[in-house]
Amino acid sequence: MATARTVIPVEHCKRKFELPAQAEQWPQNNRFKSLEVSPAASKAMASKQMVHMNHGQGETSYAHNSSFQSAEQNRMKPLIEAAIVELCSNTTTMSHGKMVIADLGCSCGPNAVALVSIALEATHSHFLWLRQPPPEVSVLLNDLPYNDFNAVVKSLVAVRQIGEPLVVTGAVPGSFNERLFLSASVHLFCSSNSLYWLSKAPEDLRINQIPAYDIDENARRERLPVVAGAYAQQFRKDFTLFLQLRAKELVPEGRMVVSLQGRRSDEPVTESSLIWGTAAQILGTMASEGVIDKEKLDSLYIPVHGPSDEELREIIQEEGSFSITEMRVHDPISGMDRALLTPNRLVNSLRAAFEPIIVQHFGSPGEIMDEFVRTGEKHLSLQRRSQVKHARNPRVMLVVSLTKA
Repeated sequence: MATARTVIPVEHCKRKFELPAQAEQWPQNNRFKSLEVSPAASKAMASKQMVHMNHGQGETSYAHNSSFQSAEQNRMKPLIEAAIVELCSNTTTMSHGKMVIADLGCSCGPNAVALVSIALEATHSHFLWLRQPPPEVSVLLNDLPYNDFNAVVKSLVAVRQIGEPLVVTGAVPGSFNERLFLSASVHLFCSSNSLYWLSKAPEDLRINQIPAYDIDENARRERLPVVAGAYAQQFRKDFTLFLQLRAKELVPEGRMVVSLQGRRSDEPVTESSLIWGTAAQILGTMASEGVIDKEKLDSLYIPVHGPSDEELREIIQEEGSFSITEMRVHDPISGMDRALLTPNRLVNSLRAAFEPIIVQHFGSPGEIMDEFVRTGEKHLSLQRRSQVKHARNPRVMLVVSLTKA
């Protein structure tokens, strides 16, 4: 039975930090500063798009609407297991008998510990097969500060049920577009359904007031190459930085296994191939019907981009910190019971992902999201009836296993 220790970050402690009595004698410039967030910092945080999944366990929560993500994590299992075997077989990498595994963009709910659990089980099985004691393992879960970390910390209890290694756990709030860990400290990074989130919406579109989605079909079609190109450029910047940061944090020959939504490289970019395309179409219908303000819609930029496999491969090779061990491309709903993929279930998955951004932008949380679901069900029902039977899904899942060069 594993022994687990849960390390709770300081921001989750309710007691205020108190200085010892001797602190009055310390030099003024060495005193601890207040840990309270300044008004300016609070305002800056509030002005940013609220990027997180719906909290809680209710019907509209991410935890209740993440079966697609769960299926994708299961498809990552063989690549994570292979990465663990290679790491554990590398005497240089594992010379100290300790391993650090981190999940980037863990979110919350049952999926939060799925990837690290796969890695822990693979580690235990490998050393059991070798008849050797397993390494001590530190499991770290990362997501943005707005994430439901209370639920994440509770989910970490599940790792106590895994095999023999000593497991120390912790949560790391912060953006994966910045440094999160010590240099050369992490052995394996995992990430599922997170890396298509951009650090910000494309500035060129904002500055030039080019709507990401225009309710005028002709204008939308003409602008699509410009819009898609701006999103692709922002993704290239973000993912290049992401690779550079993770290369600094990984040990020599460290591994990374990630999956993200994308599109087929052998087909042209269309509205349907864009991750935010369906949500934008639903909001476009709502704007046409006067439910939401058209000008408000024109200024909405959902910060997500799904690259093609060729696009992803090119960025990785140009950045140069990693070699591609394996890349897989598959239909996101392959292996799933399509009878269960109802319009209601699909639109609630969109709601769980995008509700915080939509509500922050348009306001009226209950009213607008209930209408989003109603409009979305109609839209997806019509879309399903008009689709050609056996037509290929324009979106794909990209799974890539990387080794630090």
